[in-house]
Order: sequence, then C-alpha cells, then structure tokens
Amino acid sequence: MDFLAGHFDLIRGLHIIFVMAWIAGMLILPRLFVYHMKTEPGSEMDAVFKLAELRTLRIIINPAMILALLMGLLLAMIDTQRLGPDFYLKPWALTKIAALLFLFAWHGFVSKARRQFAAGTNTRSEKFWRMTNELPFLAAIVIVLSVTTKFLGH
Repeated sequence: MDFLAGHFDLIRGLHIIFVMAWIAGMLILPRLFVYHMKTEPGSEMDAVFKLAELRTLRIIINPAMILALLMGLLLAMIDTQRLGPDFYLKPWALTKIAALLFLFAWHGFVSKARRQFAAGTNTRSEKFWRMTNELPFLAAIVIVLSVTTKFLGH
C-alpha cells in the first residue's frame, strides 16, 4: 500500500485523464446518434455512422471507463487506508457514488442504443438524443464539485 500511496498524485492524474476521455466519448456518442438519424437507412452514410458509433464505444468509451474505474479503485484503496472506511458515508462521497452509478447506467444505456442503431431498430427520437446529450457532463459536474469542495467541510 505504501507504493500506491507514494504514487497518489500520478494515480489521481491518470484517473482524471481517463475520466475526461470517458465523459468525452459519452458526449460524442449521442451526438453521433442525432446525426445518424438524418441518414437514409442502408445508405453509405448510415454505414459510416454505424462504424463511427462502434469505434467511439470500443476505442474511446469502454477502455477509458475501465481505466478510470481501475485508477478510481486504487485511489479509494489509498483513501480507505488514510481516512478509514467511514469516509464513504460522508455526504460528498455518497453524492459522488450516486452520480457515478448514474454514469455507469448511462454508459450501459448508450451501449444498448448503439446496438439498436446498428440493427436499425432505434426507437428514440432525435429530440431525445439532443435533450439527453449533456447528462454525462452534468454528472461530471456533480462528481467534481462534490470531491473538490467536500461540500465545504460540512
């Protein structure tokens, strides 16, 4: 554990980088869905969007989420050692965990939606994807502010 604690800043930096990539990918994918909906099924552009959506998920979103989770678990291990396990019960930590659970659920939701677009069975509207496009960013705001302010020590 001392080795990990000695590299806390590096792990935290990598965690932030991977979270940024994960959120960026989850902002891009619904936007691709919006543009995809304007294409003719079976057209060349339909195929282009299907490939872009697949690559966004498999090359950006999934690896970034896995690496962000791994770095986050390492940070949690260090913090548990330093602060004790009860720090998870503080309001700021519970808020972060709730927002994180939302991000994992949203990740699964857009993954399923990508499969539906690939199969030509999307049932959501362009308006739906436009309205929900920023949800990962809003969750990221909640997470960052809860962690950095710890609700101002209260």
